Order: sequence, then C-alpha cells, then structure tokens
Amino acid sequence: MRLKMLRKKLGISQLKLAMDLDMNQNSISRYENGERQADYATLIKLADYFNVSLDYLLERTDNPTFLK
Repeated sequence: MRLKMLRKKLGISQLKLAMDLDMNQNSISRYENGERQADYATLIKLADYFNVSLDYLLERTDNPTFLK
C-alpha cells in the first residue's frame, strides 16, 4: 500500500493522519509496515483523504486519478 509515500508527500505525521481520520496512530504504523491490512471502510477513508483511487492506494495502478 502506498500509504507511507502519500503521507510523507503531504508532510504529515502518522499521528496527524490518525487524528484527521479518527483512528489510532498505531494502526497507521501497522498499515504502513505491512503488519496489518486495512478493512474496506478504512481503505475508502484513506483514498478519500489523499484524493486517490483505491487501485492507486493498493498499488494496482500507477495512475492516482479516478477512471472515468
């Protein structure tokens, strides 16, 4: 998942992201390190937050925009 790259691109900490999404910072860390997989609702929250498609977030495409 491209979570860490997207977060760093915005220059925000794991704690800020967690607070913005009403999540736990430890969960963000585990997602970034591949220790845990996000559920569907969380994936949608993350994609919406970074304004990218789910496919981009999950590294299924290199195109961050939504297909029309």
